[in-house]
Amino acid sequence: MPCGGVFDLPKLIARLQELSEQSTRPGFWDSQETAQAVLKEQDRIKAQSDGIQRLISALEDARVYLAMAEEEGDENSDAARETSAALESARAQLERQELQVMLGGEYDRLGAIVSIHPGAGGTEAQDWAEMLLRLYLRWAERRGFKTELADLQPGDGGGIKSATFTVEGDYAYGYLKAEAGIHRLVRISPFDANARRHTSFASVFVFPAIDDKVEVVINPADLRIDTFRASGAGGQHVNKTDSAVRFTHLPTGIVVSCQNERSQHKNRAMAMKILRARLFELEQRKRREELEKFSKDKKEIAWGSQIRSYVLHPYQLVKDHRTGVEIGNTAAVLDGDIDEFIEAYLMGVRKSGAEAAPA
Repeated sequence: MPCGGVFDLPKLIARLQELSEQSTRPGFWDSQETAQAVLKEQDRIKAQSDGIQRLISALEDARVYLAMAEEEGDENSDAARETSAALESARAQLERQELQVMLGGEYDRLGAIVSIHPGAGGTEAQDWAEMLLRLYLRWAERRGFKTELADLQPGDGGGIKSATFTVEGDYAYGYLKAEAGIHRLVRISPFDANARRHTSFASVFVFPAIDDKVEVVINPADLRIDTFRASGAGGQHVNKTDSAVRFTHLPTGIVVSCQNERSQHKNRAMAMKILRARLFELEQRKRREELEKFSKDKKEIAWGSQIRSYVLHPYQLVKDHRTGVEIGNTAAVLDGDIDEFIEAYLMGVRKSGAEAAPA
């Protein structure tokens, strides 16, 4: 029974009791930030302990049904079938618990900032980028996450040149980090008069929406700030005022623009939020690259090294090249049903980490 280590139920219950006592002390609400942090941890631990309790209950049910089935000596009896059902329930609950453990990274619980860019190929690739944008917005909607479009650059003949949006919700970054990489689409092009098959690529970048507790120093002298009139939908007021902003971080060359809000002040705040996240991710990537210099399995992320292929012709199949997971219902996947891919990736990362850990 998985009660030790990360599934240490007594330890979780003790911590839950400690947090409960802390929340009843005088002056607890004097600091809203501290109080909210305590309540969030309380909710997280309660959810984890409740999950372990459900797992234990399912295993106990399986044990009872198994004893009854052994007494009856009939593998087709109702007790035998109930044993199988209880074990399946326990297996599913164990996988959910393991997934929560996998989402234990320092920034996994945070929201996410997602950017999508088409590869070479003009309208075809831009249309694919727009399809991915819809996919992730639908996925977030399914999970009850709040999304906000920060920047959208429409394509000349259709689709999008780029899009950046934020996702608010517990573990949004922990889940969406599995989607970072190159996505490949194979289909009969709706833009080709000869109805030929085309292959398109689009890149997805995912950054944690870091909070103000994480220090990211930005020297104002390193920023070039441009204002301009927003393009695309948004009403007359948006298009007739210089409400859109573009930040260029001169030392790194990172460019961030935001034109979703009518208020230049709000666009500046959103652009700064995205810039802080990108600079933070850049620093984290530098650290990882330093470590990867010692790895023989280092691989470059480039066009052609796609993480997932979406094939709509001559057959229908979506395959994740990292995990081998395949789904034939391409319509459901393109409508945001990607949890199976995300969970398989996270479980694979956890398994690899466990195998690499010293005994």
